[in-house]
Amino acid sequence: MIKNILTVLFMNGIFMSCHHTNPFFTEWTTPYGVPPFDEIKNEHFIPAFDAGIAQLQADIRRIAESGDEPTFENTIEAMDCAGALLSKTAGVFFNVLNSDSDDEREAIAEAVSPKLAKSSDDIYLNAQLFARVKAVYAQKDKLALDAEAASLLEKTYKEFVRNGTNLDAGGQAELRKLNEELSLLGVKYGQNVLADNTLFYITADSEADLSGLPAGVVQAAAAEAEARGLGGKWVFTLDAPSRIPLLQYADNRALREKMLKGYAQKGNNANAHNNQETVQRIASLEYRRAKLLGYADYASFALENRMAKTPAAVNDFLGKLWQPAQKVAAKELAALQEIARDAGQTERIEPWDWWYYTEKLRKAKFDLDESQIRPYFKLENVRDGAFMVANKLYGITFEAVALPVFNPEADAYLVKDADGSELGIYYTDYFPRPGKHAGAWMNNIREQYGAVRPVIVNICNFTKPTADAPSLLTIDEVETLFHELGHAIHGLLSQCRYQSVSGTNVLRDFVELPSQINENWAMHPDVLKLYARHYESGEAIPDALIEKIVRSKKFNQGFATCEFLAAAMLDMDWYTLQTADYQDVEAFEKASMDRIRLTEAIIPRYRSTYFTHVFGGGYAAGYYSYIWAEVLDADAFQTFLETGNVFDPATAQSFRKNILEKGGSEDPMKLYIRFRGKQPDIKSLMECRGLQ
Repeated sequence: MIKNILTVLFMNGIFMSCHHTNPFFTEWTTPYGVPPFDEIKNEHFIPAFDAGIAQLQADIRRIAESGDEPTFENTIEAMDCAGALLSKTAGVFFNVLNSDSDDEREAIAEAVSPKLAKSSDDIYLNAQLFARVKAVYAQKDKLALDAEAASLLEKTYKEFVRNGTNLDAGGQAELRKLNEELSLLGVKYGQNVLADNTLFYITADSEADLSGLPAGVVQAAAAEAEARGLGGKWVFTLDAPSRIPLLQYADNRALREKMLKGYAQKGNNANAHNNQETVQRIASLEYRRAKLLGYADYASFALENRMAKTPAAVNDFLGKLWQPAQKVAAKELAALQEIARDAGQTERIEPWDWWYYTEKLRKAKFDLDESQIRPYFKLENVRDGAFMVANKLYGITFEAVALPVFNPEADAYLVKDADGSELGIYYTDYFPRPGKHAGAWMNNIREQYGAVRPVIVNICNFTKPTADAPSLLTIDEVETLFHELGHAIHGLLSQCRYQSVSGTNVLRDFVELPSQINENWAMHPDVLKLYARHYESGEAIPDALIEKIVRSKKFNQGFATCEFLAAAMLDMDWYTLQTADYQDVEAFEKASMDRIRLTEAIIPRYRSTYFTHVFGGGYAAGYYSYIWAEVLDADAFQTFLETGNVFDPATAQSFRKNILEKGGSEDPMKLYIRFRGKQPDIKSLMECRGLQ
């Protein structure tokens, strides 16, 4: 029998030396207890993970083997506090893995993922531990628990049941194998997407290829070429600040086609990073796992623990939006085809034409293009505007502080409440770079619980500054900044006793409410006047330009809704599969899109081989959550509008107390009704998107 790795290290005198040099094995004396990023090296992670897992299992053994009668405090509450070192290590590692990946960190992820899966199984399949949990759960009606404690008890009990505690020995052994393989496949999938995203780029050799592109986009492409040793040329990548402007403005149709196809083929190229087998294997294993646990398919398993509850409810909800969205998109397509014919294009509109002719139609219809708007959206002004909105709503402030950072491009802020008390530390990291995953997200490096205040990160991939101009954001990037800050505020304002239900530890289809409602302030006329200032003159954005932005708000919403819904339906199709048989990924995706009759001029927002949300990203059978939560946020923002003041103090205080501070401590619909006074109405969403 091989001894525990920690025992081996200790016997060889290695463990003690690691203890003295590994930052994870010491109490952090940095300001506010943030990670000492300047001291943490890749070599520290695996020893810290191993020690953290060992500590967690020791904590669990003490709980499971206790001779005391099971109580909420010595069992449920004790489990919530277990494994501090592992939480400390994982909070740092998975942030730097996604924001600054390299070969060594990817190898660490591959090494620790099966260990983490095994550790989780060792807890949930511990019969002695579950007996104690079950004993406490059986007394739940007699314990006089408050809402948060009752939620923690309910969540803990259900997690054991949903993670196989009631399976026989053979079933548990099979479940362990499935969980281990799925943990590795999720890592592999993400690595493949990142690798393909990094490998692909387009080189423009002549100025003729740049026709139609704004000067800032051309400068950024020249800088990218210079960085790659291709001085005198222009390079465009799959990063959104490079890809999207090329699709919007490049007159060279062949260049647009190459870019769109490069994006649509991520993870599906004839190279070592092809994700087809990984997609099929993940879908197959998730079905087998769900079936083993007694569910018809993975979606039924996942949705049982969400607001929607069933695949039928999700599909019915998406179907109600699909028909109106299709009708609007068809009208948009006809208008684009007409403007394309006027420009001399006789071919039908293809996916690489949609963005391009949409910009021309926007200009013709509203006398508006993003080159007019972007000078008013200097990144620093937008960031300060988002901070200002948070201050006006909740009284909180953001103070830049000098702290260790995980990357030189990151900034740190101390967040304080209106009374001056500390709410937490907030990091921002805004620009794309090699090794950084695409997209935007919020991470908890440290969860809030009790008196412990959180450390939170927002990661984005915005337009970089050039030699001649600062970072000037698109409308989409502005809204993304507000969105991610909304997630951060949810974590920062949390006031829960237990970390398992604090902050963003809520049902998946509720977690997007705080982020998406925050987007509503970004383009509101009253708010734009406060923060949108020209980066050169400092002049406030003109009323005439604000009017154009407001008038164009519902423009192209048929396209935006259809591409989103197509991805959400593709996700549901994968996870309502009731077979473990091999699925040809391209054929499956085509059948899925044919079923809903998606026009060939639109592709899903994410295709199967780069849909990181649902293949390893935590949103499997859950991508619908964004638009589900949009029903909530559109209805919730209406509460502010009804007062005539988008910063109405009473409404903001109610949203803070009933939603933001509560985390997952109560049923989300109860929290929402407590804030709104009624259930949400889908009409607000239909109106916002122009689908009514």
